Amino acid sequence: MENRFQKSKNYQSKKNIIAGRHPVEEALEKDQKIDKILLSRNASGETVATIRQLAKAKNIPVQYVPVEKLNGLTNINHQGILAFKSAVIYQDLQEVISWVNEKGETPLFIILDGVTDIRNIGAIARTAVCCGAQAIIIPDKGVGALNEEAVKTSAGALEQIQICRVNSLMKTVDDLHLNGIKVFASEMTAKTALFEIDWKEPAAFIMGSEDKGVVPALMRICDGQFKIPMTGQFESLNVSVASGMILYEAMKQRM
Repeated sequence: MENRFQKSKNYQSKKNIIAGRHPVEEALEKDQKIDKILLSRNASGETVATIRQLAKAKNIPVQYVPVEKLNGLTNINHQGILAFKSAVIYQDLQEVISWVNEKGETPLFIILDGVTDIRNIGAIARTAVCCGAQAIIIPDKGVGALNEEAVKTSAGALEQIQICRVNSLMKTVDDLHLNGIKVFASEMTAKTALFEIDWKEPAAFIMGSEDKGVVPALMRICDGQFKIPMTGQFESLNVSVASGMILYEAMKQRM
């Protein structure tokens, strides 16, 4: 089957910021790949309203920030608005699930909850590709931007794995369940060990931020929690290292 999911080749450009109302509006109208939009809290007018509508229709996050934030990011006349070009093309989750099933593969997805360090995201993507995972699922807010540095850190892996950006991780877990995919969460206090989970089944696992972990609401709707057994005295592992251990265990079981 021909791979209909194509990746952007524009990540090498260092000019990843679009500044000004009309340039941002034009980029949206031309379907340029945008990661997020920063809008001054005081910005108003017809063009701003149009940008908001276009961003909502295209599922592009809009963050409202003080104008000082925009001034610190560029010396261009931004007119109260900046857009960040995306280094990847975001895919629809349901389409990716169908694509994986059509290929005859067993879904293995990673859900990132609050992982903001793009170096960790890049490292996770690299290991995910090596271990056969098909997709990384991220929320539209509270995650590191998948920019040029993230792509470089991943050694190109972010071009080889499907990235799904969703409005709600809670709803995403429900959608995965409806598709017969179990969802697990990594939790250091869990009783079940990583290798006791059956990773041969369709599965996804959630990795939380290093300081807060997976949010309790997501924990409650998961199919199970697991821990990575350790003999040392550290409280937790780096999120990209932990993800690599989980992915390797899943690959080992599936082999």
